[in-house]
Amino acid sequence: MICRAGCGACCIAPSISTAIPGMPNGKPAGERCIQLDDQNRCLLFGKPERPLVCGQFSADESVCGVSNADALATLIDLEQLTA
Repeated sequence: MICRAGCGACCIAPSISTAIPGMPNGKPAGERCIQLDDQNRCLLFGKPERPLVCGQFSADESVCGVSNADALATLIDLEQLTA
């Protein structure tokens, strides 16, 4: 599956424990990443400063569902289950 343009769920729902440019302590779950633009696109996509965990994420229908709302709900659930 290819990421849906403008989704951004993976940049909002999960916590990220490593530094992100502009967010040196990472980000808590549910907080919008500072590197997510107004169209919900990652400004670090394909760049070496992108956190490893972000680069390793792979869109999959089981996680992303059929809509941005599905993706956000699933990722929120997964975050809560693994907290």
